[in-house]
Amino acid sequence: MRNTKAFKEAVAETLAELAQRGVTLAPAMVEDTIDRNVSTAAERLGIQVRSAWRYFNAAALADNLANSARSFEQSSANSGVGQAPMPPLDNPELALVLASVPNALAQSGGDLYSAFLNVAVNAWMAGHIHGEDGCAGCDGSRGPSGHDWEARMRTITELQPDITKWFDRDVWTRAVNSAGFTVTRR
Repeated sequence: MRNTKAFKEAVAETLAELAQRGVTLAPAMVEDTIDRNVSTAAERLGIQVRSAWRYFNAAALADNLANSARSFEQSSANSGVGQAPMPPLDNPELALVLASVPNALAQSGGDLYSAFLNVAVNAWMAGHIHGEDGCAGCDGSRGPSGHDWEARMRTITELQPDITKWFDRDVWTRAVNSAGFTVTRR
């Protein structure tokens, strides 16, 4: 179904409708939603997928997706869940996470997913250490330093990494390029 003209037009129309509503979603998410909705309509009505397209309405789908996105944002704000704070720009752990990308690309043979997974896990752990020093659910899980963020930063700083260079986009890009990779957007 995804290779059909109808599908591609439906995705483009829905993304345009979402843009008019001021909502940005990943095209892959919109594609998955359309695929699921059209397939479900065909199945429930007992018709072929190509016949189910007559029931597709990009504006209505965009309304539903926009309402879901806004509802999620409101529920997150009401429950105290929000955007994690950015660490200070001179944070040594953040520098090490950034510095690990070229090495992860080289070690994985250019597998961007593996490199991203490595960064995500390290960032997640760094955020936990920084943001939840008093996490009762993690008692004893970090060894003798416990949840002491200051101690963690001292330990990393003692390793004496060249912290400041990794906050320069050009330095980072050169490191990725010197590992034999480039990242371009299609």
